[in-house]
Amino acid sequence: MPTTSVLKRVLTPAAIIRLVLGWGGFLVLTLAGGALDGDLSTPVLFTVLGLIVAVILASATGVVTEAEHLAEKLGDPYGTLVLTLSIVLIEVILISAVMLGPGEHATIARDSVMAVSMIILNLVVGLALLVGALKHTNMRPNKTGVSTYLSLLVVLVTVAFALPALIGSEGAYLPAQAIPIIGLTVVLYAFFLVRQMGAQRGDFQEVVVASAGSGSGTGSQPAGTTAQTAEPGNQLSDALANHKPELVARSLLLVAMVVPIVLLSHDMASLLDDGLDRLGAPVALSGILIAMIVFLPETITAIRAALAGEIQRVSNLCHGALVSTVGLTIPAVLTIGLLTGQTVTLGEGPTNLLLLGVSLLLTMTTFSGRRVTALHGAAHLFVFVLYGITVFQ
Repeated sequence: MPTTSVLKRVLTPAAIIRLVLGWGGFLVLTLAGGALDGDLSTPVLFTVLGLIVAVILASATGVVTEAEHLAEKLGDPYGTLVLTLSIVLIEVILISAVMLGPGEHATIARDSVMAVSMIILNLVVGLALLVGALKHTNMRPNKTGVSTYLSLLVVLVTVAFALPALIGSEGAYLPAQAIPIIGLTVVLYAFFLVRQMGAQRGDFQEVVVASAGSGSGTGSQPAGTTAQTAEPGNQLSDALANHKPELVARSLLLVAMVVPIVLLSHDMASLLDDGLDRLGAPVALSGILIAMIVFLPETITAIRAALAGEIQRVSNLCHGALVSTVGLTIPAVLTIGLLTGQTVTLGEGPTNLLLLGVSLLLTMTTFSGRRVTALHGAAHLFVFVLYGITVFQ
């Protein structure tokens, strides 16, 4: 494919606008310089903060869009993995910016990852199941794949939120505890990726539902089987052979949209800290806002997948994203804490641990049935509302 044609396909007007917004926003903040370091009035502070968040959202949406295009070319599981890791990268950047910014933020990682957990397990999954099941009456998840995600999540969230409250110091791991936790978490996550992209690849593919006589199913495979695609090695080689110029161009564009997020996140963190302090808002609200900013684009993607009847893709996007979030964010923030000498408080209180346990149990019961329904979605949304109530108590 000629280079000019590839650039026209990749550098769409929307992509150019997002690039201009991201880099333009950074340039404006750089030129403003000391003006933002002064004592801004509350209206001005929230106006500037709102504009920065809007630019970060635009850039994040661009990152997800490019990741979706890469996913389409690479196919699953590589495609979903690119999308998931892009989202997690943005989250780690924002959390790190807050941790390294002014003020004390010992609980920002805990609050952010907890918020992500509740948003994904209940809000995003709940909405996806509700709208998807109202349109499709026979959405069947791949039980082995969902079970694999849940097995990892039970272990990872225990290590992240429960264990430090029991063996750590005031909810924070001691350095001698943090180092093996980092290593074990990274090894477990790496082993998960190897299995997901290799021997257990079929566990994360859509279940083919045959619809006898109606013509709405594929009709070419028995009900309950998984869709079969090319071998992982051949699939990746074919994608590189057929779409290499576009894959390279989109990867570079994705990086070009991530960098402004990195550059803007420092200013967002300091203004957010000041703004919430003026409002007297709960400390956890900072982490919740970061989680909402990061996962808004993926929420839209998951709902689109549900409307298309792709329930296993919803699980891959949501549960896979949460495995990646906990499996990568926790080691990253613990490493930052060790290198900078900062305290990283991860231990959660009984209320959030209860809600997290209920969310995991609810997820298990939802996806262990023969099919998922709108009532399952309503139950997940109920739990998310309960979580929202507890934040302001």
